[in-house]
Amino acid sequence: MKNTLFERRSIRAYKVDQIKDHELEYVLKAALYAPTGRNFQSTIMVSVQDKELLCRLSKMNADIMGTDNDPFYGAPTVVIVFADTSIPTHFEDGCLAMGNMLNAAYETGLGSCWIHRARQMFETDEGKALMKEWGIPKNYVGIGNCILGYADCETPAPAPRKDGRIIKL
Repeated sequence: MKNTLFERRSIRAYKVDQIKDHELEYVLKAALYAPTGRNFQSTIMVSVQDKELLCRLSKMNADIMGTDNDPFYGAPTVVIVFADTSIPTHFEDGCLAMGNMLNAAYETGLGSCWIHRARQMFETDEGKALMKEWGIPKNYVGIGNCILGYADCETPAPAPRKDGRIIKL
């Protein structure tokens, strides 16, 4: 039995093989079932497997960092999480969806990693045009990019946990 909450690690090297449809569906369903403030369910997930669009999104993200490296580490799938800024808990809702996807990916045998800069990507003119093309309202904001694929590396060992992070009263 996997102990998902303690064993899952971020993977930063992927095989070129595309993930299976049922694996992606499981990960996406996990995002839909993430807790949300007042059950508003304010998140939208955009799943991308088209290689040309993946390259475009990777370049957008890399440009924000000022690098030519692939911030998606060659992953064949990325799921972008957006959340409705009119909902007070939109950021938290999006983060919980990302967390559920990362854990669900591990449960199905997939590698995953949270890639930041989704907000900045979709604040650009190019990002806003993509959101419009995808039918995402203007009041939504990018929360995170969840890259998915089959790991092409060993699972990293966990870093030691820092002391003093729990206070019992």
